[in-house]
Amino acid sequence: MAFAPAPVRAGGSEDLATLVNTFIGTRDEGNTFPGASAPFGMIQVSPTGSHYAGWRDGDERIRGFGRSYLSGAGCWEQGGQVSVLPVTGVIGPGGDFDTRNADSFDHRKYGARYRHDPDGGQAGYYRVRLTDYGGIDVEATALARAAAERYTWAPGAATGHVLVDVGQANEKHRVIGSEIRLVGDRAVEGKVTTLSFCGGHQYATWFRIEFDRPFASFGVWGQAGGTPGARYSMESEYEPFNGAWLSFDLAGARSVTATSAISHVDLEGARANLRAEAKRDGRLLTFDAMRGAAQQAWRDALSKVRVEGGSRDDRVVFYTALYHALLQPLTGSDADGRYRGYDDAIHVADGWTYHEFFSLWDTYRSQNQLLALLEPRRARDIGRSLLAIDAQGGWLPKWGYADFDTNTMTGDPVTPFLVDLWRYGALDGREDAAWAALRRNAWEVPPLLSRSEGRAGNAGYLRDGFVVFDRTFPAKGMDVDPHNGGSATLEYALADCALAQMADALGKHDDAAALRARGGNWRNVWDPALAEPESGFTGFPRPRLADGAWFTPPTGAYSPRSHYGFHEGTAWQYQWLVPQDVPGLARAMGGRDAMARRLDAFFAYDELLADPANAARKAWVGGAYSYYGQYRYNPNNEPTMHVPTLYSLVGQPWKTATVLHAVQTLFTNAPNGVTGNDDLGTMSAFYLFGAMGFSPLMPGSGRMLLHPPRFDRVTLELEGGRRLVVKADGARSPQPRYVASVALDGKPQAATWLPVERLMQGGKLEYMLSERPDPAGWGTRKEDIPPALCAAVDPAQSR
Repeated sequence: MAFAPAPVRAGGSEDLATLVNTFIGTRDEGNTFPGASAPFGMIQVSPTGSHYAGWRDGDERIRGFGRSYLSGAGCWEQGGQVSVLPVTGVIGPGGDFDTRNADSFDHRKYGARYRHDPDGGQAGYYRVRLTDYGGIDVEATALARAAAERYTWAPGAATGHVLVDVGQANEKHRVIGSEIRLVGDRAVEGKVTTLSFCGGHQYATWFRIEFDRPFASFGVWGQAGGTPGARYSMESEYEPFNGAWLSFDLAGARSVTATSAISHVDLEGARANLRAEAKRDGRLLTFDAMRGAAQQAWRDALSKVRVEGGSRDDRVVFYTALYHALLQPLTGSDADGRYRGYDDAIHVADGWTYHEFFSLWDTYRSQNQLLALLEPRRARDIGRSLLAIDAQGGWLPKWGYADFDTNTMTGDPVTPFLVDLWRYGALDGREDAAWAALRRNAWEVPPLLSRSEGRAGNAGYLRDGFVVFDRTFPAKGMDVDPHNGGSATLEYALADCALAQMADALGKHDDAAALRARGGNWRNVWDPALAEPESGFTGFPRPRLADGAWFTPPTGAYSPRSHYGFHEGTAWQYQWLVPQDVPGLARAMGGRDAMARRLDAFFAYDELLADPANAARKAWVGGAYSYYGQYRYNPNNEPTMHVPTLYSLVGQPWKTATVLHAVQTLFTNAPNGVTGNDDLGTMSAFYLFGAMGFSPLMPGSGRMLLHPPRFDRVTLELEGGRRLVVKADGARSPQPRYVASVALDGKPQAATWLPVERLMQGGKLEYMLSERPDPAGWGTRKEDIPPALCAAVDPAQSR
């Protein structure tokens, strides 16, 4: 292929930008995108195929290259707007693109077959060969607010066309209305209004595309077909074909570069973003200059963690996971600081960057903590963005998409998310505003006319100590908490305990006491008499009705493996969501030994020992959406993400090591190399913590569990020039390795955990590893385990 060579780092060290493989996660519903983006970029350029999330490995054709994508989300309406495809052929009556028929411009028909090569997806750079239309090479790169594509037609092509499709996007992303206008002989701009994300709300994207050479001819298409020489077209959802073609004379040069920018504010925002990031002295950056800047931005971001040891594939997996974790949330404010708030008004972020697209139900469990550790300035802006959403929209979001709350997912994820930001220092100076927003969220319910749902189950929860299970409860989006009363109760109780930590630190002691008591509300959905014949275990969480009765299906028997009352999971999987009171959970299960036996059954522990390389794929939940009817660990989804750490909290840290080793076998240098939806970097962040040797325990606690890392040496560059080095000789092994001892700055570390504040100071964390576990060794004493943050109290006090 006739592409520019990849840049090479001086000294022969690995180039972290080119070590990334953006094709990881593009198969088996990982839902990552292979195209180009900057860290936390507003704009992405990536192919669109027939998959609902954009492009999937194996799609037959590329329909175009869109401007907007999310990485790893599970909802089906995700971006792809303003789709551009270079082609050849005759545009005219009876031609390859028949201007008499609007459906000649249907991207499902004109999409091109393609061929990728293995290094065509790097951090900040993407390339592909379209094998139709005589062969066309496409390259893409992106900065935070502007992107560029270079199209190179095959020798012999006299005329090349560029189709700009604004009437179609991803397979299920509804374009409600669109307009396009040709400006002069080098630019196209317009607006697209779409309905997005699991039946979400409408929002607008403005765009501008500038070309590095003039059009030889042009036209637009719409419901009436194609019109040569026309400069403007506007269509609705009911006339789905809308766009423009731009034709270039290829006699002098075979390549054309298209530079684009978008905005969620207005057209001037898109223009300003393009001027600010894609031009120097009024001239467009060359493609290679932008690529150089984009990939350097990624080198700077990725170099905040350095790993040594393992194979090259191991390092590709690690840095691709870090890449995925650093893609979101997206930059939301334009180059001039303007952004569109949740009140639909225009605001200005002066001296900071507003962010948008918050997958909080996912990211509060791992990705949030990773950003707070590695990107503290970004974390401060993220926290400030959420508080701006509260101030302008009246409530904190649940799943914030662009400038509205989709209310997708359940529970109260924003509370542990913000409390962790507070714990990591990212809310310094804004604690009072954060507390006011979080307290309102924890004690109240948004009014009916508010788009926000908040804690929709609060009425019953505050009165009775549990969220009533009610499938008839009206929802403002696709999900609402009473539809999943069992899991919502567990999520609320975890959030309450997290918020209690912040309340105490701020001197709100009465509220802290009430929240700690509510942290024990998990007991109110624990049915101690619920027995499962298949496993022999007794005692599971179970949804309750408004009168307090346990829910029973028409069959007359409630199964802990059923779908009733639990969001994307079962009672088997949600029974572990009590990190605030593991001793209480153990007592409910019959004691620590009984809890450990139940964990063994959950993880198929004996099978992991017998076949550590393959057992995880055979024994655990396999499908990305196989939520229900399950009793085993689900590595594809978030509710069980923390469960491997629970072994350490019942005095068996060697089993945590075994399970995390098995988890790591699921992350590979292949298109199916992530588990389930990557969920805006959440599953990748989970892998990264496991590979680095410490993982977050309960959200809001600031506690990090220690366990064997995957690499011999991991170096983290922290704020203020501090550095944390994690050392573990012989960490990479096909067999699990177990912790024999730990030292921090040369001093023995007997406890299985450390406060994150200590890790943030930097230093040297050194593991001595063993090939065999010691059931009486490191981390097995009760004093080695962190105390419960919200130990269970009498149920009468938890209302």
